[in-house]
Amino acid sequence: MPTRKPVRIAMWSGPRNISTALMRSWGNRPDTFVCDEPLYAHYLAVTGKDHPGTDEVLAHHEQDWRKVVAWLTGPIPEGRPLFYQKQMAHHLLPEIDRGWLDAVDNCFLIRDPLEMLTSLAQKLDDPQLEDTGLPQQVEIFEQVRRRTGDIPPVIDAKDVLNEPERLLSLLCEAIGVAFTREMLSWPAGRRATDGIWARHWYEKVEASTAFGPYRPKNLPLPEGMEELHRRATGHYELLSRHKLGGD
Repeated sequence: MPTRKPVRIAMWSGPRNISTALMRSWGNRPDTFVCDEPLYAHYLAVTGKDHPGTDEVLAHHEQDWRKVVAWLTGPIPEGRPLFYQKQMAHHLLPEIDRGWLDAVDNCFLIRDPLEMLTSLAQKLDDPQLEDTGLPQQVEIFEQVRRRTGDIPPVIDAKDVLNEPERLLSLLCEAIGVAFTREMLSWPAGRRATDGIWARHWYEKVEASTAFGPYRPKNLPLPEGMEELHRRATGHYELLSRHKLGGD
């Protein structure tokens, strides 16, 4: 299948997922330019959240969402035919106009809430539902479905780790892009396209050269997070029923 041109892929994910490894996968294609959480600086500037390297992020990355959106929907950098945009769904704050989503192919990366929350709790003292990105993913998903009449692609992190070639092939087919085996591995190390925050978060992915096998964490849900888990699971299940590959 020939790749249609140009293609702008917005992959909406939540935290503590395989989103950076997936960015590595797409970044290893010679026809693809990738960007790393382009709305992160705006998110930090507006919310005032204290994340590792916040001052660096604000100093090195664009804080004006309008300028970011203009870049995301403008000419693809380096003249590439594909533009892969790693997006955190919770960075899409309410004041950001949603109209630009019509100019990109919106895709969704999800992860089992129990595994995501046990990992997130190690980074945030009191995580809230909006910190998971799941309600924002559902919002974007429903907008895309309403405006296009189609079901946008959804992939589950566990499925990608278990069957990377199959799931990436299905994803490529869904968005009209030719799959290439170059997506299955990549050189170790940091990239110029990584966010300035890479040194705080990307140690494991920088050491990686491919998707590692799925290994269940089997960690208990932290005390007091039962209601959060219940609500997160409801959003996850809404998206999961549409995931590529099925069960």
